[in-house]
Amino acid sequence: MADRQNIIDHLDDLLRVGQFTDYCPNGLQVEGRNSIGHIVSGVTASQSLIEAAIEQQADALLVHHGYFWKGESPCITGLKRERIARLLENNINLLAYHLPLDAHPELGNNAQLAKKLGLQVEGTAGDTGLIWYGKLAAPCSAAELAARIDTALARTPLYIEGNEGPISRVAWCTGAAQGYIEQAAALGVQAFISGEISEPTVHVARELGINYFSAGHHATERYGVQALGEHLSEVFGIRHTFVDIDNPV
Repeated sequence: MADRQNIIDHLDDLLRVGQFTDYCPNGLQVEGRNSIGHIVSGVTASQSLIEAAIEQQADALLVHHGYFWKGESPCITGLKRERIARLLENNINLLAYHLPLDAHPELGNNAQLAKKLGLQVEGTAGDTGLIWYGKLAAPCSAAELAARIDTALARTPLYIEGNEGPISRVAWCTGAAQGYIEQAAALGVQAFISGEISEPTVHVARELGINYFSAGHHATERYGVQALGEHLSEVFGIRHTFVDIDNPV
């Protein structure tokens, strides 16, 4: 068993939480028991993931997408009430890390996506380094890169061909980062990979001549929270179980 506060302090330091201005609170969002022996991790703190954590007899639920987002109603009603009630009834802690987990150089979503796709990291750009860029081991076509993404993530990407030439350098940012496409293009890459796509993204990709790959918000962000859970298991000698509640978006 590990003390909850020791785990939180470790995560705050590891993920440099204080350096980020985020859309939600990072860290302990719902308080449960003080001692933690089993952490269940997942991408989003949905009702299904909470029920899985209860079934697994978890002491803590570790997620990338938690609660209390800026702009939403602060009232604990409806779905939010049901979710929080189940956590409190079962004395389960909810730990959530958003942008700090995206950006971490080893355990983060961008770092883990690079490993899954075999991308050689050259650097980062944008606010707090959320856009990553690098190169492929060998140039390939847009169709070949789409096939690689499909195989690695078990998700067929929607891709927009911005040019017909070979792709040797790419930028990426997991989740809903399609709005970064112009910053990615300014890095001189031939492709940008993210999780989601919006109607304007198609036109921007074509007009800037950059290939855009929408590989799934959930699919691109499955790996950081898994790596973080395994890290906690090794450091604190506790059990970790990843539960994948699939999401087609």
